[in-house]
Amino acid sequence: MRIVDSPITLDELKTMAEGLFGNLVKAVVDVERRIMALDGELHADEEALLLESGSRQESLWGINIYPELEGPDRIEFDSMINIRPSQGNRSRGVDDPKVRERIIQIVAGLMK
Repeated sequence: MRIVDSPITLDELKTMAEGLFGNLVKAVVDVERRIMALDGELHADEEALLLESGSRQESLWGINIYPELEGPDRIEFDSMINIRPSQGNRSRGVDDPKVRERIIQIVAGLMK
């Protein structure tokens, strides 16, 4: 598991995917700090790593990255950590389109 704050390659993501789940890498994105934690077995593990590094829980969103796919299919908004009725998010997805778009931009900026 690691925190990514500068671009990583698609090949690195593919290697991570092959090492744990085969076709996906779990990630937690901090929409305020514009960083993400990757390569954990659970989104909760990555969330804990980011919280330890100074992130705020309300800024963290869990996603899955499919390195073999392109465009909008590459990111799946699905994680138990996203269920937050207190923030108006009642699903495992990311209900707010503005937050989803911000996550997409952050992930794209952290990949080369």
